[in-house]
Amino acid sequence: MVVKSICGRISLRKTHGLHVINAYDAILADVAITMTSSQSYSMPTPDLNLLITLNVLLDEGNVARAARRLKLSPSAMSRALARLRETMGDPLLVRAGRGLVPTPRALELRESVARLSQDVQAVLRPAEKIDLKRIVRTFTLRTSDGFVENFGAELVEWVSRDAPGIRLRFMQRTTRDSLALRNGSVDLETGVIGDETGPEVRVRALFNDRFIGVVRMGHPLSAGDITAVDYAAARHVLMSRRGLDKGLVDDALKILGLERKIVATVDGFAAALALTRSTDLVAAVPERHTENLRKGLFSFALPFPAPEIKVLMLWHPRMHGDQAHRWLRECIREICGRKDGKQPDAANCIHAPS
Repeated sequence: MVVKSICGRISLRKTHGLHVINAYDAILADVAITMTSSQSYSMPTPDLNLLITLNVLLDEGNVARAARRLKLSPSAMSRALARLRETMGDPLLVRAGRGLVPTPRALELRESVARLSQDVQAVLRPAEKIDLKRIVRTFTLRTSDGFVENFGAELVEWVSRDAPGIRLRFMQRTTRDSLALRNGSVDLETGVIGDETGPEVRVRALFNDRFIGVVRMGHPLSAGDITAVDYAAARHVLMSRRGLDKGLVDDALKILGLERKIVATVDGFAAALALTRSTDLVAAVPERHTENLRKGLFSFALPFPAPEIKVLMLWHPRMHGDQAHRWLRECIREICGRKDGKQPDAANCIHAPS
């Protein structure tokens, strides 16, 4: 290129701590003027670092001061100025006595360059702390059966008090796949991990839950001690969203050589408990998730080692750093931990199902 061949024959001299080019400014200006729009050459992808450099150079009007401000050597700043001149086809800053003065093109660009530089730096700097009182947003929560009944009221009150512009939309978690988290139609989930949970999903433990037995008041199992044989001999309602014939309780009974008689299957714990209120059916439900739903019913510990489940909070990695989302996660964690009387026993982790 003409400019490069000329530059190669020009020597540098150092004056007052600045690297200056004796005839470079005038020669480059002449070359830039003689370039016509008829010349065809491919424009390389612009280096956005040059935008910050140009802003500082135009602001300082001095190579050495600009170098100090950007923590560069004067020679590195001179090379950056040379790149800017070549990229933009304009000398930008020219020698005037012992200093540099901007060209008309540089003066034309000064304001927009300063604004763009500020915008770029604002985009790349860490997010500032959000103002919960001013944020307006809707979060969709897909929750496991019983979550809203037991934790929803306190969560809504907490959010309404601290972030009145945030609206919560609850929906039932009927599957364990991660499609809704991936496509953004759901912001947060609670429940247990399944084989369909995506490997990228982030999880945090909320609490451990265990299965208990529930019957109506006055049911034969509500009086006296209950044995595993008594329990298995009763008529049962099974909660299964996938229509399975057996569940975790059946696996525990099988170890004892017992099998319960299931006469009805429903797709939610609320429906299972509704049946126990007006029939002699026995329901096996998670203790904490159904605390409010079981009011007016008789609950008892299962007469054999009760299956336990770990209730989790799940979200997609793209929401991990979102400050409002993080705040909501902490609200849920605090509420669930307080109901348990202790803090959850697991820290943030990336779930990798086996």
